[in-house]
Amino acid sequence: MTEAEVLIRVRQNPVNAAILQRLRALGAPQAHLVAGCLFGAVWNVQAGRPPGENVNDYDLFYYDPDPSYGAEDAVIRRAAALFADLTTDTGVQIEVRNQARVHLWFEQKFGQTRPPIRSVREGIDQFLVRCTCLGIDEHGVLYAPCGLDELETGLLRPNPLNVDDGRLYRAKVQSYRRRWPWLREG
Repeated sequence: MTEAEVLIRVRQNPVNAAILQRLRALGAPQAHLVAGCLFGAVWNVQAGRPPGENVNDYDLFYYDPDPSYGAEDAVIRRAAALFADLTTDTGVQIEVRNQARVHLWFEQKFGQTRPPIRSVREGIDQFLVRCTCLGIDEHGVLYAPCGLDELETGLLRPNPLNVDDGRLYRAKVQSYRRRWPWLREG
């Protein structure tokens, strides 16, 4: 599968297409649409299902070296206004996260410590499952540091760049396999 094919499949989900069209207007540094809404669209299209099926939420990452909650909240409020029609009309959930803040809340939420992240792409590099390390920036450029072969074949493997003790990885794999049973571990 080529980058162009991934971008086409991702945009077949109309919510992804709308977010990507407006992402630049958010005005957040290093803004990327990431994770489940991307690989979910690819896997859904491969399986002949609607591209938005089984997408739990739409994650927007950005990186601002100001790790204050107030700075992040300002971007969250801008996103709420920019994407208000999507959340109202379709009921989708859009999650906005400054990657400079992840290490501040990760342990409380997931029970594991996390070192500070220095960019959006460094955050993507550390996703739990290698083939899910995906992001599309505000210019429409696909970032896939682990390549696209495992994504295309549905091969789930732990990401050695993630500091997980295995518990979070296992939960992710189970969640993915419930939604896309044809995925396999390797």
